[in-house]
Amino acid sequence: MRSGEVREWIAALAPGALLALLIAAGGLLFAATLGAEERAAFGAMLAARGAIFLFGWLLLSIALGVLARAAYLRWVVAPSRLAEQARILIAADVGHEIAADGSAANRAVAAAIGALVRQRDELRADIGRKVAAASRDIEQERSRLAALMSELTQSVVVCNLDGRVLLYNNRARLQFRALSAQPALADGAELIGIGRSIYAVLDRALVAHALESVQQRLARGVANPSAQFVTSTRGGQLLRVQMAPVRAIVASPAPVRASASEGESAAALSGFVLMLDNITRDFADESARDQLLTNLTEGSRASLGNLQAAVEMLDYEDVDAATRERFHAVIRDEVHAMSERIRTLASHTAQVQKARWPLEDMQGADFAAAAVRRIESLYACRASAGEVDAAIWLKVDSYSLLLAIAYLAGRLVDEYGIKTVRLRLASSGARAQLDLVWAGQAMSTETVTAWETDAIKVGAETSALTVRDVVERHAGAFWFERERVRHEAFFRFLLPLATEHEQLAAAQLLHGDSRPEYYDFDLFKVSPQAAELGERRLAELAYTVFDTETTGLSPSQGDEIIQVGATRIVAGKLRREESFEQLVDPRRALPEAGIAIHGITPEMLAGQPTIAAVLPAFHAFAQDTVLVAHNAAFDMRFLQLKEEACGVVFDQPVLDTLLLSAVVHPNQASHSLEEIAARFDVTVLGRHTALGDAIVTAEVFLKMIPLLADKGIHTLAQAREAAQQTYFARVKY
Repeated sequence: MRSGEVREWIAALAPGALLALLIAAGGLLFAATLGAEERAAFGAMLAARGAIFLFGWLLLSIALGVLARAAYLRWVVAPSRLAEQARILIAADVGHEIAADGSAANRAVAAAIGALVRQRDELRADIGRKVAAASRDIEQERSRLAALMSELTQSVVVCNLDGRVLLYNNRARLQFRALSAQPALADGAELIGIGRSIYAVLDRALVAHALESVQQRLARGVANPSAQFVTSTRGGQLLRVQMAPVRAIVASPAPVRASASEGESAAALSGFVLMLDNITRDFADESARDQLLTNLTEGSRASLGNLQAAVEMLDYEDVDAATRERFHAVIRDEVHAMSERIRTLASHTAQVQKARWPLEDMQGADFAAAAVRRIESLYACRASAGEVDAAIWLKVDSYSLLLAIAYLAGRLVDEYGIKTVRLRLASSGARAQLDLVWAGQAMSTETVTAWETDAIKVGAETSALTVRDVVERHAGAFWFERERVRHEAFFRFLLPLATEHEQLAAAQLLHGDSRPEYYDFDLFKVSPQAAELGERRLAELAYTVFDTETTGLSPSQGDEIIQVGATRIVAGKLRREESFEQLVDPRRALPEAGIAIHGITPEMLAGQPTIAAVLPAFHAFAQDTVLVAHNAAFDMRFLQLKEEACGVVFDQPVLDTLLLSAVVHPNQASHSLEEIAARFDVTVLGRHTALGDAIVTAEVFLKMIPLLADKGIHTLAQAREAAQQTYFARVKY
């Protein structure tokens, strides 16, 4: 029974109990004034009519109890609920109308509050319009920065001095995803995120040393100091990292003196920028090349020694024919060995040079459309690209390939009068075949060879490249072919395809959100080491808001987790793009009753990772944050029972929105997630999915923070202490 209901029943039963006490006291006083005979007659009368008196007392008590309960609800509970709803409207910035009950005066107060709230909303809207107009230029600059960061081909991460990530671009996100030991686990779980520590990826000592070098150069008066280091990741990848400082903006900046102390130079910085390149392949290529050079040097030294000895022996005239033949064999073998070593080195060098040419991932349809526009703008020729497979992604140097296509089309127009060409693109095994097709006169093989080896000239632009150079640059092939049935001919290029991972990365860069919320400069003001975690203000902390879906409600009886979902709150903002969502194979049957609630079927769980793989990944995702959940005792019990088997411990503080709702709204009848969301005007989407519930819980929690502040609850320690005083904190799992 809820605490509000207990108070209502006490209010209802109290009048009856008080009436019984009054009747009993009056009866005792009356009996005390009677004589012996009168007392006996009074007792006989009570014995004969006691049932009537008791029944009358019960009726009167019930009537008084009903009246008392109605009065309690009308004059006590209704004003309290009105006050709680008013606090929601004021502190949580909710705009729905108050549904007031109780007395006419109570409803009148609710109407007045509603009118004030509407006036407030109108004033806020007016102020918002003025602020938007005044800050348009700032937002434009911010948008330009976001666009620049999003389109950069280099990975960029910006951190504050504590190593907390403030900004990162999509290229960095994709690169760190590729570096992850389990990139396919928990879609959306990244190694980096807003507010997370860069030291989860990079060695703290290396970053600190580079930052110290930058500060020292800044103190010496270097205008644009930077530092560089190479480090390895847990997955064995090599990263080259370049660091540049982010200067602090002060009211009256003073020039940095050459004699400035280390503390003064550190104060001039608010953070640092990291630019990262994955050099694993370059390092492997250089190591292989060095090994080949070593083999060539050492092997050639031995071969030259053998050759010299053999030649010297052949100078002697008394050498017999058999010996002379053995020395000739030595010379042939050593020359062959030296030639093979040189050939191997030359082949490796050529392959590395081809691989190092900057090839980009590009959707085939985009390239074909660009080629059509280029041909039609240069020549009196109509071009089309109606036979292009839109699913194909190429890995090409688009500029040089576009020159080659336009050059060939120009030769067709100028020398053969071709008026119409078209492009075809289809996959052919591990390659893509790009055809430049035309109808009309064909040409000789000698003409094709001449076009292939002539320098490319497109309009007024002349390139040192030939078509053959472009083909070799792509490690591809090129030929001319006739289609006699259709009376057509075509030039065909065989080109490399982007890998599936590269296609996914390129698709996310091109078609994803080009203005992602991957930056928050307000975090420069937050230092996670400024105070003990318990004394930190709720609005300053980083949170992981999570939820689990399970096979049942009894973790101690063998029920298992089947889905984990989580999102982040950093700097008072919900970071939807930084989420964790993963199905889990429970290794047990799934009850039918649960499927109707969460919609997860056995087929969906087949082949999914077990909790032994998922829980460590979620533990890493939630590191250095406060955990938040609705009815957190339930979810935490499931996690704690798996900690020992999975080798992790969730020892960070936990907040429960169920308990916090009871703190801020003690008079409300329900504290379910749906009811709380309705009170805060939070839209519920994806209910009974782990990530959907986590997002709703996060939005609700953000609405609660100002209400907690109204009650004098500002820090994490205060919130945990207040939550433990509620009735719901006694529930155990």
